[in-house]
Amino acid sequence: MVTVVHHRFSVDDYEQMIAHGILTENERVELIRGEIVEKMVVGSLHSAAVKRMNRLLTTQLLAALVSVQDPIILSDSEPEPDFALLVPRDDFYASSNPKSSEVLLVIEVADSSLAYDREIKLPLYAEAGIQEFLIVNLNESKVEVYRQPQLSGSYQSRVDFGCGQSLATLAFPEIRFEVDSILG
Repeated sequence: MVTVVHHRFSVDDYEQMIAHGILTENERVELIRGEIVEKMVVGSLHSAAVKRMNRLLTTQLLAALVSVQDPIILSDSEPEPDFALLVPRDDFYASSNPKSSEVLLVIEVADSSLAYDREIKLPLYAEAGIQEFLIVNLNESKVEVYRQPQLSGSYQSRVDFGCGQSLATLAFPEIRFEVDSILG
């Protein structure tokens, strides 16, 4: 019988591999629960949705830093969500990647990655205490809004917004986003 041994990496180990060139920015990987995993291939629908969302966020949310497909630091993971709205810092996070306490909102755009975003990423964000998590669900033409994170790895509240509806975030309740503008 063959035993496969998995080596778990800490966030510090992972960042050292990047700093020493073992992992490069050309590699599509992220650290999830101590394992280095390949990120899914991004298709044109996903790319277009990211571009639309980027325009909406950067033009309307001047009180936050909009981070696009950049890493955030969680206890045993360093995922790279499509978007993270961050508490502004003078150094624009040059001295370190943002920690969960500095993340106001995480957004994942999902088509082929929908199951992964719900089953793997959602529990990570909930356990880290990220107050609000959105999935732009391209398959079903809706935005899933998750709030009230639980340490068990779930969110207590989920509300879906479809075409013709608008939504506001917890961090910026005064700004409404049209779902049609997000989905295109």
